[in-house]
Amino acid sequence: MSRKSPLGTLVALGGGDDDAMLAMLTDMLPAPTATVEIVTTASSNPGRSSRGYQDSLHDLGCRSVHHLRIDERHAADTEENLRRLERAAMVFFTGGDQERITEFWQKTRALAVLADRYRHDAAFIVAGTSAGAAVLPDCMIVEGHGARSLTKGGLRTAPGLGLLGEVYLDQHFAERGRFGRLAHAVVQHPTRLGLGLGQETGIIVRGGQEAEVFGDGVVMVVDGQHLRGSNLGRIGRGEPVAGQDLRVHVLVSSQRLDLHSRQVVANQ
Repeated sequence: MSRKSPLGTLVALGGGDDDAMLAMLTDMLPAPTATVEIVTTASSNPGRSSRGYQDSLHDLGCRSVHHLRIDERHAADTEENLRRLERAAMVFFTGGDQERITEFWQKTRALAVLADRYRHDAAFIVAGTSAGAAVLPDCMIVEGHGARSLTKGGLRTAPGLGLLGEVYLDQHFAERGRFGRLAHAVVQHPTRLGLGLGQETGIIVRGGQEAEVFGDGVVMVVDGQHLRGSNLGRIGRGEPVAGQDLRVHVLVSSQRLDLHSRQVVANQ
Protein backbone atom coordinates (compact mmCIF):
# COMPACT_ATOMS: atom_id res chain seq x y z
CA MET A 1 0.00 0.00 0.00
CA SER A 2 0.96 3.65 -0.42
CA ARG A 3 2.68 5.30 2.52
CA LYS A 4 0.00 8.00 2.46
CA SER A 5 -2.56 7.39 5.20
CA PRO A 6 -5.77 5.78 3.91
CA LEU A 7 -8.92 7.86 4.01
CA GLY A 8 -11.33 5.00 4.66
CA THR A 9 -12.39 3.32 7.89
CA LEU A 10 -11.48 -0.18 9.03
CA VAL A 11 -13.50 -2.05 11.68
CA ALA A 12 -12.30 -5.34 13.20
CA LEU A 13 -14.13 -7.51 15.76
CA GLY A 14 -12.52 -10.34 17.72
CA GLY A 15 -15.40 -12.74 17.06
CA GLY A 16 -18.28 -13.97 19.19
CA ASP A 17 -21.70 -12.32 19.17
CA ASP A 18 -21.58 -9.53 16.60
CA ASP A 19 -25.05 -8.00 16.99
CA ALA A 20 -23.71 -4.86 18.71
CA MET A 21 -21.06 -4.46 16.03
CA LEU A 22 -23.64 -4.72 13.25
CA ALA A 23 -25.76 -2.04 14.94
CA MET A 24 -22.69 0.18 15.18
CA LEU A 25 -21.81 -0.40 11.52
CA THR A 26 -25.38 0.42 10.51
CA ASP A 27 -25.07 3.75 12.30
CA MET A 28 -21.79 4.44 10.46
CA LEU A 29 -23.39 4.06 7.02
CA PRO A 30 -24.34 7.31 5.27
CA ALA A 31 -27.94 6.20 4.61
CA PRO A 32 -30.24 3.17 4.98
CA THR A 33 -29.98 2.69 1.22
CA ALA A 34 -26.15 2.46 1.24
CA THR A 35 -24.96 -0.82 -0.27
CA VAL A 36 -23.36 -3.45 1.98
CA GLU A 37 -21.53 -6.45 0.48
CA ILE A 38 -21.19 -9.54 2.69
CA VAL A 39 -18.07 -11.56 1.80
CA THR A 40 -18.25 -15.20 2.90
CA THR A 41 -14.99 -16.48 1.41
CA ALA A 42 -13.80 -17.71 4.84
CA SER A 43 -17.00 -19.58 5.65
CA SER A 44 -17.59 -23.32 5.28
CA ASN A 45 -21.31 -22.60 4.80
CA PRO A 46 -21.42 -19.36 2.79
CA GLY A 47 -25.15 -19.43 2.06
CA ARG A 48 -26.18 -19.74 5.70
CA SER A 49 -23.56 -17.22 6.83
CA SER A 50 -24.68 -14.63 4.30
CA ARG A 51 -28.37 -15.10 5.06
CA GLY A 52 -27.73 -14.59 8.77
CA TYR A 53 -25.94 -11.30 8.20
CA GLN A 54 -28.39 -10.12 5.56
CA ASP A 55 -31.34 -10.80 7.87
CA SER A 56 -29.66 -9.04 10.81
CA LEU A 57 -28.75 -5.96 8.78
CA HIS A 58 -32.21 -5.80 7.21
CA ASP A 59 -33.71 -5.89 10.71
CA LEU A 60 -31.44 -2.94 11.60
CA GLY A 61 -32.82 -0.93 8.69
CA CYS A 62 -30.27 -1.58 5.93
CA ARG A 63 -32.15 -1.85 2.63
CA SER A 64 -29.36 -2.88 0.27
CA VAL A 65 -27.41 -5.87 1.60
CA HIS A 66 -25.93 -8.38 -0.84
CA HIS A 67 -23.86 -11.57 -0.82
CA LEU A 68 -20.53 -11.11 -2.64
CA ARG A 69 -19.42 -14.70 -3.04
CA ILE A 70 -15.78 -15.27 -3.97
CA ASP A 71 -14.41 -18.80 -3.56
CA GLU A 72 -13.43 -21.92 -5.53
CA ARG A 73 -16.69 -21.79 -7.46
CA HIS A 74 -16.96 -18.03 -7.87
CA ALA A 75 -14.03 -16.10 -9.41
CA ALA A 76 -13.02 -12.81 -7.86
CA ASP A 77 -12.34 -10.80 -10.97
CA THR A 78 -15.65 -10.79 -12.79
CA GLU A 79 -16.78 -7.43 -14.11
CA GLU A 80 -19.89 -7.63 -11.92
CA ASN A 81 -17.83 -8.16 -8.76
CA LEU A 82 -15.55 -5.24 -9.62
CA ARG A 83 -18.54 -2.96 -10.22
CA ARG A 84 -20.08 -4.03 -6.92
CA LEU A 85 -16.86 -3.30 -5.04
CA GLU A 86 -16.67 0.12 -6.70
CA ARG A 87 -20.21 0.97 -5.59
CA ALA A 88 -20.33 -0.53 -2.07
CA ALA A 89 -20.43 1.69 0.98
CA MET A 90 -19.20 -1.18 3.15
CA VAL A 91 -17.56 -4.55 2.54
CA PHE A 92 -17.87 -7.01 5.45
CA PHE A 93 -15.74 -10.17 5.77
CA THR A 94 -17.30 -12.96 7.83
CA GLY A 95 -15.47 -15.45 10.05
CA GLY A 96 -14.18 -18.90 9.21
CA ASP A 97 -10.74 -19.73 7.81
CA GLN A 98 -8.72 -16.62 7.00
CA GLU A 99 -6.37 -18.50 4.70
CA ARG A 100 -9.31 -19.09 2.37
CA ILE A 101 -9.66 -15.32 2.06
CA THR A 102 -6.05 -14.84 1.05
CA GLU A 103 -6.21 -17.85 -1.25
CA PHE A 104 -9.02 -16.37 -3.33
CA TRP A 105 -8.36 -12.62 -2.92
CA GLN A 106 -4.60 -12.09 -3.05
CA LYS A 107 -3.20 -10.81 -6.37
CA THR A 108 -6.67 -10.12 -7.75
CA ARG A 109 -8.18 -7.02 -9.31
CA ALA A 110 -10.91 -7.33 -6.69
CA LEU A 111 -8.40 -6.77 -3.88
CA ALA A 112 -6.82 -3.91 -5.83
CA VAL A 113 -10.24 -2.22 -6.10
CA LEU A 114 -10.96 -2.83 -2.40
CA ALA A 115 -7.58 -1.40 -1.37
CA ASP A 116 -7.96 1.59 -3.69
CA ARG A 117 -11.39 2.42 -2.26
CA TYR A 118 -9.99 2.11 1.27
CA ARG A 119 -7.07 4.42 0.43
CA HIS A 120 -8.97 7.13 -1.35
CA ASP A 121 -12.65 7.14 -0.28
CA ALA A 122 -13.30 8.71 3.12
CA ALA A 123 -16.85 7.30 3.19
CA PHE A 124 -15.78 3.69 2.55
CA ILE A 125 -15.81 1.05 5.32
CA VAL A 126 -14.04 -2.32 5.38
CA ALA A 127 -15.13 -4.52 8.29
CA GLY A 128 -14.50 -8.05 9.46
CA THR A 129 -15.11 -10.39 12.35
CA SER A 130 -12.89 -13.20 13.64
CA ALA A 131 -10.99 -14.57 10.61
CA GLY A 132 -12.41 -11.66 8.62
CA ALA A 133 -10.64 -9.31 11.04
CA ALA A 134 -7.35 -11.22 11.30
CA VAL A 135 -6.85 -11.12 7.53
CA LEU A 136 -7.05 -7.32 7.17
CA PRO A 137 -3.42 -6.36 7.99
CA ASP A 138 -0.34 -7.08 5.88
CA CYS A 139 0.50 -10.16 7.98
CA MET A 140 -1.68 -12.54 9.99
CA ILE A 141 -1.23 -15.28 12.57
CA VAL A 142 -2.62 -18.55 11.23
CA GLU A 143 -1.32 -21.15 13.66
CA GLY A 144 -0.12 -21.33 17.26
CA HIS A 145 -1.67 -23.22 20.17
CA GLY A 146 -1.17 -22.88 23.93
CA ALA A 147 2.28 -23.28 25.42
CA ARG A 148 3.63 -24.69 22.15
CA SER A 149 3.14 -21.29 20.54
CA LEU A 150 6.06 -20.00 22.66
CA THR A 151 8.51 -22.47 21.17
CA LYS A 152 10.44 -21.98 17.96
CA GLY A 153 8.35 -23.43 15.16
CA GLY A 154 5.18 -23.24 17.26
CA LEU A 155 3.90 -20.20 15.39
CA ARG A 156 2.97 -19.74 11.77
CA THR A 157 2.21 -16.45 10.07
CA ALA A 158 1.24 -15.62 6.49
CA PRO A 159 0.59 -12.54 4.35
CA GLY A 160 -2.81 -10.90 4.84
CA LEU A 161 -4.76 -8.48 2.64
CA GLY A 162 -2.46 -5.55 3.40
CA LEU A 163 -5.05 -2.93 4.34
CA LEU A 164 -3.31 -2.18 7.64
CA GLY A 165 0.47 -2.11 7.79
CA GLU A 166 2.84 -3.34 10.51
CA VAL A 167 0.07 -4.76 12.73
CA TYR A 168 -1.10 -8.22 13.80
CA LEU A 169 -4.78 -8.63 14.68
CA ASP A 170 -5.42 -11.79 16.71
CA GLN A 171 -9.02 -12.79 17.39
CA HIS A 172 -10.88 -14.65 20.20
CA PHE A 173 -7.85 -13.47 22.13
CA ALA A 174 -8.55 -13.75 25.85
CA GLU A 175 -11.09 -16.55 25.43
CA ARG A 176 -8.64 -18.88 23.66
CA GLY A 177 -5.49 -17.98 25.60
CA ARG A 178 -3.61 -16.48 22.66
CA PHE A 179 -1.21 -14.14 24.46
CA GLY A 180 1.70 -16.55 23.91
CA ARG A 181 1.36 -16.68 20.15
CA LEU A 182 0.91 -12.91 19.82
CA ALA A 183 3.98 -12.30 22.00
CA HIS A 184 5.97 -14.78 19.87
CA ALA A 185 4.82 -13.04 16.69
CA VAL A 186 5.98 -9.67 18.02
CA VAL A 187 9.32 -11.10 19.21
CA GLN A 188 9.75 -12.53 15.73
CA HIS A 189 8.83 -9.22 14.03
CA PRO A 190 9.17 -6.42 16.62
CA THR A 191 8.35 -3.70 14.10
CA ARG A 192 4.80 -5.07 13.99
CA LEU A 193 2.38 -4.05 16.72
CA GLY A 194 0.31 -6.90 18.19
CA LEU A 195 -3.37 -6.29 18.93
CA GLY A 196 -5.30 -9.09 20.63
CA LEU A 197 -9.06 -8.62 20.22
CA GLY A 198 -11.37 -10.23 22.75
CA GLN A 199 -14.77 -11.54 21.69
CA GLU A 200 -17.50 -8.93 21.34
CA THR A 201 -14.61 -6.43 21.29
CA GLY A 202 -12.75 -4.71 18.49
CA ILE A 203 -11.23 -1.60 17.03
CA ILE A 204 -12.24 1.17 14.65
CA VAL A 205 -9.29 2.54 12.67
CA ARG A 206 -9.89 5.89 11.00
CA GLY A 207 -7.38 7.24 8.53
CA GLY A 208 -4.95 4.42 9.26
CA GLN A 209 -3.73 6.31 12.30
CA GLU A 210 -5.78 5.83 15.44
CA ALA A 211 -7.50 2.68 16.73
CA GLU A 212 -10.51 3.19 19.02
CA VAL A 213 -11.66 0.24 21.10
CA PHE A 214 -15.33 -0.76 21.21
CA GLY A 215 -17.24 -3.59 22.86
CA ASP A 216 -17.57 -5.33 26.21
CA GLY A 217 -14.12 -6.89 26.61
CA VAL A 218 -10.50 -5.87 26.25
CA VAL A 219 -7.95 -5.29 23.53
CA MET A 220 -4.42 -6.28 24.54
CA VAL A 221 -1.57 -4.41 22.89
CA VAL A 222 1.88 -6.02 22.62
CA ASP A 223 4.58 -3.55 21.54
CA GLY A 224 8.07 -4.80 20.72
CA GLN A 225 9.77 -1.58 19.68
CA HIS A 226 12.07 -1.74 22.74
CA LEU A 227 12.60 -5.50 22.55
CA ARG A 228 15.97 -6.86 23.64
CA GLY A 229 17.38 -10.28 24.43
CA SER A 230 15.52 -12.23 21.75
CA ASN A 231 16.96 -15.73 21.44
CA LEU A 232 15.20 -16.69 18.18
CA GLY A 233 18.42 -16.61 16.20
CA ARG A 234 20.20 -18.99 18.58
CA ILE A 235 17.70 -21.71 19.45
CA GLY A 236 16.53 -24.82 17.65
CA ARG A 237 13.05 -25.94 16.74
CA GLY A 238 10.95 -26.77 19.78
CA GLU A 239 13.04 -24.70 22.20
CA PRO A 240 11.34 -21.91 24.21
CA VAL A 241 11.35 -18.34 22.95
CA ALA A 242 12.77 -15.51 25.10
CA GLY A 243 12.66 -11.73 24.89
CA GLN A 244 12.66 -8.79 27.28
CA ASP A 245 11.06 -5.36 27.43
CA LEU A 246 7.88 -6.10 25.57
CA ARG A 247 5.43 -3.36 26.43
CA VAL A 248 1.80 -4.37 27.10
CA HIS A 249 -1.38 -2.29 27.31
CA VAL A 250 -4.86 -3.52 28.19
CA LEU A 251 -7.48 -1.23 26.64
CA VAL A 252 -11.26 -1.07 26.99
CA SER A 253 -14.10 0.60 25.13
CA SER A 254 -13.55 4.22 24.02
CA GLN A 255 -9.80 4.13 24.69
CA ARG A 256 -7.65 4.96 21.69
CA LEU A 257 -4.19 3.95 20.50
CA ASP A 258 -2.05 5.87 18.02
CA LEU A 259 -0.77 3.11 15.72
CA HIS A 260 2.22 5.18 14.61
CA SER A 261 3.53 6.50 17.93
CA ARG A 262 2.16 3.42 19.79
CA GLN A 263 0.96 5.69 22.58
CA VAL A 264 -2.41 5.48 24.28
CA VAL A 265 -4.27 8.69 23.46
CA ALA A 266 -5.68 10.56 26.43
CA ASN A 267 -9.45 11.07 26.31
CA GLN A 268 -10.43 14.70 26.00
